[in-house]
Amino acid sequence: MTTPVHIGFIPLVDAAALIVAVDKGFAAAEGLDVTLVREVSWSNVRDKLNIGMFDAAHLLAPVAIASSLGIGHVKMPIAAPFNLGLNGNAITVSPALHAAILAEIDGDPFDPMATALALSRVVATRRKNNAEPLTFGMTFPFSTHNYQLRFWMAAGGVDPDEDVRLVVLPPPYMVDSIAGGQIDAFCVGAPWNSIAVDRGVGHILHFVSDILLRAAEKVLAIRQSWAEKNPLVVAAMVRAASRAAEFIEQPHNRSEVARILAQPERIGVDAEVIQRTLDGRLKILPDGTMRESSRYLLVGREDAARPDRAQAAWLYAQMVRWGQASFSPEALETAKGVFRADLYDAALGLTAKPANGSDAVGAFAGPAFNPDDIAGHLAAFRIGRQKS
Repeated sequence: MTTPVHIGFIPLVDAAALIVAVDKGFAAAEGLDVTLVREVSWSNVRDKLNIGMFDAAHLLAPVAIASSLGIGHVKMPIAAPFNLGLNGNAITVSPALHAAILAEIDGDPFDPMATALALSRVVATRRKNNAEPLTFGMTFPFSTHNYQLRFWMAAGGVDPDEDVRLVVLPPPYMVDSIAGGQIDAFCVGAPWNSIAVDRGVGHILHFVSDILLRAAEKVLAIRQSWAEKNPLVVAAMVRAASRAAEFIEQPHNRSEVARILAQPERIGVDAEVIQRTLDGRLKILPDGTMRESSRYLLVGREDAARPDRAQAAWLYAQMVRWGQASFSPEALETAKGVFRADLYDAALGLTAKPANGSDAVGAFAGPAFNPDDIAGHLAAFRIGRQKS
């Protein structure tokens, strides 16, 4: 007998563990009859999960935290027992903005501090010339993309709320928006940065791993009440996703994985673009310039799939920094509690690990992140929107 499960997802490469779990039969082997439902926006995924149309979802990690805190929408406690990916985003800019940044840069163009400072000079020149503010696309207010863009540009002195515009766009719409001139840049997950480069309308400026060494990106999100009532199903989902992540991380499986993800009902883009993403070898300029990074997207290796409470704390700290949430010790504990390493360990028969004492995030600017000292973290930054 199999258990029917409906899971929503957005067409992004970091949904790979869910898609491969279903299409390679790992979910069926765990007794799950999974229907994957492709959606276009994160609000759709969140809302359908909240009202029970989905049993689980491929979800932005900050949305799981925001839902649990009841900020930005109705309160719905979420359990995230599996990380679907670390990193995987990139900042892509228009050819014109890329040229403007390089004209102002003093240092290595792969150094995010050098590009952030160059961006601040571009912004200052535009203001002096009474030009329209630059417009950056990101996928959701409660998104890693929003926080990564803000963290990067603020480090160089650019105030993301005063000096530029940040607008919300669904991931599949980013490329057409930059091609049409509605936006000057965007931060999004794979494969949409690569699609922009292939079309000649964008240049990849940074992998997010330049900004944060380990950034929790998407999670397998389940309503906490549903998870409590269906612990065996949750454990089966974790095991199926874990087997899929292991399969994806084997280099000899990458071409097969890319073909699976390329199907029209899954991600629906060329398999070669997806394989580049999985291999961490991306074309960053329309002239064919390539860049490789072993850290571009971590699906299962380096313990990427195991939820980390420190990652949840960093995301909550960004919500506080940018005025989306007020700080409280109780809210911090709620945020940390969304990332359920206990459920992950139990499903896979693992022994619980002690908390990592080192910086689990590895940001390029500011002090090492201490998940138990949010006030200290926020005090290190000049630009922010903290509520009193």
